Amino acid sequence: MHMTCGRRAYPSDLSDEEWERLRPLIPEPSTDGRPAEVPRRELINAMLSLVRSGCAWRLLPHDLPAWKTVYHYFRLWQRAGLWQKIMDVLREEVRAQMGRERTPSAAIIDAQSIKSSAVRGPEKGYDGAKKNQGAQTSPLRG
Repeated sequence: MHMTCGRRAYPSDLSDEEWERLRPLIPEPSTDGRPAEVPRRELINAMLSLVRSGCAWRLLPHDLPAWKTVYHYFRLWQRAGLWQKIMDVLREEVRAQMGRERTPSAAIIDAQSIKSSAVRGPEKGYDGAKKNQGAQTSPLRG
């Protein structure tokens, strides 16, 4: 198993190629105040580990940065719109590699009709376009 950031790599860790693609999009540490102790790549690796495993923040493995640090940067970058920016850049690159326009020209919206509250009693929903009454989603599809 290969090493990354001074530890054995997890399957969810960024490859060197992936990190080189993401690095320009991740903000550099501020030069004001205390110097950063955790490398940016390791923060992203911890976030990817969390997403891949589905664990709670407090259950991040001990060889990754402290969960509070990872959570702090995740929220900071989320509020700054960084995740949306990353997704936009990556989507545009993939579309360009496929020979398509960089931005999509159409979208598909999927919606279901269902009663909004079970408290309302015997009232039934109505969807005029489908000409159906009542819940439009099967209980088995849940």
